[in-house]
Amino acid sequence: MSRDTREWAWAYSASRGNARLVLLSIADRIPDEQCVAWASLTSLMKRTNASRNAVRGALVALADCGELEVLDDLDGPQHSTVYRLPRAAAWLAKVAAAREVDPEGYVEPPDESDAVPALDIDRLRRHGIWPKTGSESDPRRQNLTGSDSDPSRQNPNPPRVRSRPLPGSDPDPQNRSEPKVNRRYSSSGAADLTSAGDWKIDDASRSWAQQQGHLARLGEQGFQAADAKWRSHRAAWSPRTVAAWAADWRTWIAREHNPSPGRPNLYALPGGTPTVKAGITRAEAHTAALLAALDEPTGTE
Repeated sequence: MSRDTREWAWAYSASRGNARLVLLSIADRIPDEQCVAWASLTSLMKRTNASRNAVRGALVALADCGELEVLDDLDGPQHSTVYRLPRAAAWLAKVAAAREVDPEGYVEPPDESDAVPALDIDRLRRHGIWPKTGSESDPRRQNLTGSDSDPSRQNPNPPRVRSRPLPGSDPDPQNRSEPKVNRRYSSSGAADLTSAGDWKIDDASRSWAQQQGHLARLGEQGFQAADAKWRSHRAAWSPRTVAAWAADWRTWIAREHNPSPGRPNLYALPGGTPTVKAGITRAEAHTAALLAALDEPTGTE
């Protein structure tokens, strides 16, 4: 089941940088479709090769965007923190329900309106996760990201001071080469938020679409239609950062079907047919799609 959760993270998560590494590290521990796993701060630091502050900042960023939930009423082995990926759980439930109706049918991409299944505590006990003892105000469990070697759990909550930008936000040094566009809401020390309708295709996103062959695959008219379709589906979503919209938009464009039968399909394999070979995983299909896109002419040869 961890493979399905990882595929959700690769295909649909808007996280980036350290936050994406931490999300994938937790997804790798998922034992079933409830998308619940336990992890200590120390283990996440080792798996991501990141500092303590970087991991803590990534956990806060994932919780803020709704892709990670801390289950404070549950305990993992050695009182480790228990996490849930609610959007991944909703997606897996959506896929399972659709497969019961039509095993070969198309499943719509995840949406924020997808219902998150209720937890089955008895099943979690099989994986060493139990309801914690004591009251919810117990100071031992007030730390968001404690470690295995810290049984007292008396560290305070990490301060959410926004003077240091979260991973993936506009002020992050990795994004300094991107133009400062798409701003709508701004406040001192906080990441700018905007709606999908107000988000503009910047030079970096258009260059990505051209380099990956999506402009040549869809054509200018199909490209504009795909962009309009994305904005229509995201109109009701709450405001997000520019980086989050850009990541979600790129995922949409990469998965958009070619409207013209005369152009190659995104999922065409190099030297093969335009359909996905049977028996390969979604991750393998994505890899083949990227290889096929690299083989397509971009107009810059």
